[in-house]
Amino acid sequence: MMILKDKVVLVTGGAGLLGEQFVREVVLQGGIAIIADINEKLGKKLVKSISEKNKDFKSRVEFVKFDITSENLIESTITYLDKKYGKINSLVNNAYPRNSNFGNKFFNVTYNDFTENLALNLGGYFVTSKVFAKYFSRQGYGNIINISSIYGVIAPRFEIYEDTPMTLPVEYALIKSGLIHLTKYMAKYFKGMNIKVNSISPGGVLDKQTNPFLKKYNDCCSSQGMLDKKDLNGTLVYLLSDMSKYVNGHNIVVDDGFVL
Repeated sequence: MMILKDKVVLVTGGAGLLGEQFVREVVLQGGIAIIADINEKLGKKLVKSISEKNKDFKSRVEFVKFDITSENLIESTITYLDKKYGKINSLVNNAYPRNSNFGNKFFNVTYNDFTENLALNLGGYFVTSKVFAKYFSRQGYGNIINISSIYGVIAPRFEIYEDTPMTLPVEYALIKSGLIHLTKYMAKYFKGMNIKVNSISPGGVLDKQTNPFLKKYNDCCSSQGMLDKKDLNGTLVYLLSDMSKYVNGHNIVVDDGFVL
């Protein structure tokens, strides 16, 4: 059963860790996945990888060069996709832009780095959503899904980062919490436009973290521990599909009880 049959879904940051998984799942569920990413090499590599798995997949995945902070590029991408497919069903805001100093510990974060990272990420989500919402309003329907985080819901658990080189950047926490409220704001603001806006807040996703860190993280969970990226498939497909047509303005947490 292909739940997303013929739905056109654009995924920003579509060549990244979560983006790649989202794109693969959209195609697998019968949708048309648009890999919108600033990294052309990775994006085209992903298109090739998906296309080689099944000849039917080739016509249902493509790459577009994309920058979530460029209003002109976003508008030209929408124009191109609308002309080619006649519609765009959903936008998945998943990109993760940041400058080279992102990840500094609190007392080492400068004002310029702080404001730049918020502008790149949260600002980029705003700009992309605004331009797509204008298109969705003209089209008569649309769907926006923002990828937030558990750290947009709760304060950081700094103790799990002790004795590791890792930290939870202050910009990250503010971006993700702001994104959840932006989701609610837009859902309310778009009343009467037939545009849904929801967010997903994943727990940590496996990405070569050290065993000591994983143990401390998993001790905060109910039973399964840190997510595999595939564990978000069900929630994403649900929000992209017609099954969730009455779900609007919500943040769905997928974290095996980490925030409890």
